[in-house]
Amino acid sequence: MTNVLIVEDEPKIANMERDFLEGSGYTPFVATTGEEAMNIMKRERIDAIILDIMLPGEDDGFSLCRKMREMTDAPIIFATARTEDADIVRGLGLGADDYIVKPFRGTVLIAHLKAQLATHERLLGKDEGFSDIEKGLMVADLNIRPKARQVTVNGIPISLTGKEFELLYFLASHPNEVFSKEQIFRKVWSFEPLGESSTVTVHINRLREKLKNATGMPYERIETVWGSGYRFHAEEKENVK
Repeated sequence: MTNVLIVEDEPKIANMERDFLEGSGYTPFVATTGEEAMNIMKRERIDAIILDIMLPGEDDGFSLCRKMREMTDAPIIFATARTEDADIVRGLGLGADDYIVKPFRGTVLIAHLKAQLATHERLLGKDEGFSDIEKGLMVADLNIRPKARQVTVNGIPISLTGKEFELLYFLASHPNEVFSKEQIFRKVWSFEPLGESSTVTVHINRLREKLKNATGMPYERIETVWGSGYRFHAEEKENVK
């Protein structure tokens, strides 16, 4: 069974989300505060999280998302009434995978959940239809192993969040190809950009910083193509067996 954590303090909405999840074959857990949500995560295996922003207590959804992302790579979907672009950019920048604006139909929530779980499973190599190149990738000094969720540069392990990992994997899988921010957002976040293209810039900068810290010098393979987007510069690419 797939366990989904609902973090929602409005009983009517929480019950609606729980009912739709149960009816779709998922096992829901409901928390009304950040503290309760963290306690559930410590004792249960959680495969996906549906998270509101406006919560009672010390932690709102943003701070809770940051804490959760440190604990798990499971998909995090914001489900909230806050519609400002700044909120969407902030939520995705903190490590969330998706953002749904209330009110929404239960069928829409399930569709988003299924899409994010499918993306997560494919990245972990659970999809038997994945080719060998998608099970392991080596580009020059970079080695990416999706099944183990490992990235190394010159043999040095790099700790990445879920979306940082997916972003690096996507760019490295298409060496020397230029992608716009919007194209990257569609591929990595799996839905249409609604002004969140700056989220891509935030994640690119974080990737570069982590790779720089590991190698001791600027990591120049992730290139900015001014006016066009980004590309991963590489001389060669080969499968990792």
